[in-house]
Amino acid sequence: MTIENVTPLIDGGKYPIKRTVGERVVVNADIFVDGHDKVEAALLYRKVKKPAKGKSAKAGKWTEVPMTFMTNDHWRATFTPEEEGFYEYTIKGWIDYYGTWQDGLKKKFDAKQDIKTELLIGAELMEDGMARVSAPQRKKLEKWVKLFRNGTEDADAVEEALSDDATQAMFVAQEHSFTRTYHRILQVNVERKKALFSTWYEFFPRSASPVKGKHGTFKDCEQVLPEIAKMGFDVIYLPPIHPIGRKHRKGKNNAVTASEGDPGSPWAIGAEEGGHKSINPELGTMDDFTALVKKANELNIEIALDFAIQCSPDHPYVSKHPDWFKWRPDGTIQYAENPPKKYQDVLPVNFETHDWENLWKELKSIIDFWISKGVKIFRVDNPHTKPFTFWEWLIREVRSKHPETIFLAEAFTRPRIMEQLAKIGFTQSYTYFTWRNTSEEFREYLHELTRTEVREYFRPNFWPNTPDILPISLEHKPESAFIARYALAATLSSNCGIYGPLFEFGLNEPYPGKEEYVDSEKYEIKHWDWKKTTKIKEAISKINKVRKENAALQTTWHVAFCEVDNQQLLCYAKTDQEKQSKMIVAVNLDPEYVQSGWVKVPFEYLDLPVDESFVVHDLLTGNKYTWQNEWNYVELHPQALPVHIFKIEPNL
Repeated sequence: MTIENVTPLIDGGKYPIKRTVGERVVVNADIFVDGHDKVEAALLYRKVKKPAKGKSAKAGKWTEVPMTFMTNDHWRATFTPEEEGFYEYTIKGWIDYYGTWQDGLKKKFDAKQDIKTELLIGAELMEDGMARVSAPQRKKLEKWVKLFRNGTEDADAVEEALSDDATQAMFVAQEHSFTRTYHRILQVNVERKKALFSTWYEFFPRSASPVKGKHGTFKDCEQVLPEIAKMGFDVIYLPPIHPIGRKHRKGKNNAVTASEGDPGSPWAIGAEEGGHKSINPELGTMDDFTALVKKANELNIEIALDFAIQCSPDHPYVSKHPDWFKWRPDGTIQYAENPPKKYQDVLPVNFETHDWENLWKELKSIIDFWISKGVKIFRVDNPHTKPFTFWEWLIREVRSKHPETIFLAEAFTRPRIMEQLAKIGFTQSYTYFTWRNTSEEFREYLHELTRTEVREYFRPNFWPNTPDILPISLEHKPESAFIARYALAATLSSNCGIYGPLFEFGLNEPYPGKEEYVDSEKYEIKHWDWKKTTKIKEAISKINKVRKENAALQTTWHVAFCEVDNQQLLCYAKTDQEKQSKMIVAVNLDPEYVQSGWVKVPFEYLDLPVDESFVVHDLLTGNKYTWQNEWNYVELHPQALPVHIFKIEPNL
C-alpha cells in the first residue's frame, strides 16, 4: 500500500502547521494498492499532553476518523482541535475486503448472475468481525448474516449489503489486513483565538499627555485607553518603553545631532537608568505600567510590547558584556548601518559571540520578565537580522511555559525569509499588503496567502501604515483613501492594525523623496487631541464593530474574489469555515472619483441557490438591497463611503 502526497505538510513534516482553537484541519492524501482490491483509510489524531515537571511530553490516545474517497485515489478527512497546545496526526490505510466484496456483488447482481455464494462470503466477513464491535453493532451484523444465509429475496439482501449502515459497521468490524501507516507523525501548533483574530493600535505613550509640550506618561495613557476601546481595538502596541540612550542621540527627522530637549528614538534602548527590563522614568514607574496593563484588560485590550534586540551605546550590556558586540579595528564599537544610512544611536547585538549561550539566556529572560508583568504579546523588531535557530529556541522555550504568548514578526524583507520566520514559530507576520494597490495585485497576493502551502503556517497581519512607512497609497490622499485602505486590511485579513492617531486623523505629509512621515514621531514628542472626531475614525469604529459581530471576518482563509467589469472596484466574498456567516465586500480603489460596475456573485462558493433571491445588508450604512441574478450593480462614492460590507441574509 502506498500513502503519498499528504497535505498539509511543511518541509516534509519538519515544522508544525498552525491552527487556533476550533479551527479545522483538512488532511488530504493519495492512497492506493496494486491490483483491484479497494482500500480504506483513516485519519488519526491526538493531543500531546502537557508534561509534568521534569518529565517529557506524552501523547494521548489516537482518535480515528474515516477518510472519504474523493476521486482518482485521493482521500480526505478533517478534525478540529479544541484545546491549545500541540496535536499530532497521521494516516493509515488498509485493504477493504468488504468494499471489494460489495463491488463484486453489485456487478454480479446487475448482470443477473447467481449471487447465493457471494452472499455467503459476505456473511463470513461479518461473522469474522463480530468480536471487534460493540453489542448494538453485533446485533446488526447478526441480522445481516441471517439475511445473507437464509434470505430468499436477493434484492433485499443486496440492498442491505450495499447500505451505508452496513458499510459503516464493517469499517470498524473487518480486520485491517496489510495496514500501512504513513511514515511521519505530523504536528499542529494550536494557539488561542487571538492568534488568528486581533485588531492592533500602535501609539507612542510619550505623546499621550493632554498638555502640549509635556512628556506623556503611563497615567496619561490610561486616559487615552477609552478612546481606543471605542474604536474597537483589542491590542495596543507600544514602541519601546525603556530608557533612551544619550550618546549619539538622534534629533528631529533623524538628524545626526540632537538639540537640547530632543527625546531621541525609543529604539535606542538603554541608559544609566537601565536596559530592556527597565522603564523610561519619564513614562512613570513599573507600578504605573502594570496599572496600565490592568486598566487595558478591563477594557478587553491587551498591551503588546516591542522586543528590539539592539542597544544604545549607553546600555548596561555594553560595559558588562562587551563581547556581545562587534568592535572595529580602530577600537570603536560597530553601530547599525544600512548604507548609506547610519544609525550611530543603535548597536546591533553580535550573535556570533563565543558567549552566545549566556546571551541567548539573557534575551529570553527579557521576555520572561515582561510576561511576569502581564504582557502576553510581543511585536519583534527586525527578527530577520537575527539567527533563525535563536528564534526557534526562544519561542519554543517561552511557549512551553506560556502557550498563550503571541509573537508578531516585523520583517519587511525577502519572501522566503518572512516565511521561514513563520515556520519556526512566529505567531503572526507583517506583510506586503502596505504596497499592494491594484485589483490584480490584491487578488494575486491573497491567492498566495490563502490558497498555497503558505496558508498552513503564515498568519498575515495587514497594516496600512507604521511609524516607518507612509505608503504612496496614503500620501496627499483624501479621507476616502484611508477608509478604503483600512476596510481592505480589516476585511481581507482577520489580523490588522494601524499606527495612530495619525491614521484616523488622515495625516499624510511625506518626508521629501521617501515613504516616511515628515517630522516623524520616532524622534519627537507630539501632542494629539485624542477625542477629536473624524470621518476616518467613525468608519474605523464601524468596521471594527462589524468584524467583531461577523465570523466571516474573523478568519483570513475563506475568501473568493468576484468577477467585476471595472478594475477600480475590488469585490470579494468572505465566509467562516462552516459557511454560516456569509458576506460580500466591495471597495472603491479610486479615492477621487465615483466608480460603478457589475459584480458576479459566486453562488457556488457561498452555497446560495441560484434561482432564489437574497438580501444584502450594508452593515456600514444600514441599507438593504435584494439581489437575485448572477450579476448585480454596485456604485461607490468616495466622498460618501468608498466601501460596502454586505451581510447576506435570507429574503424572508
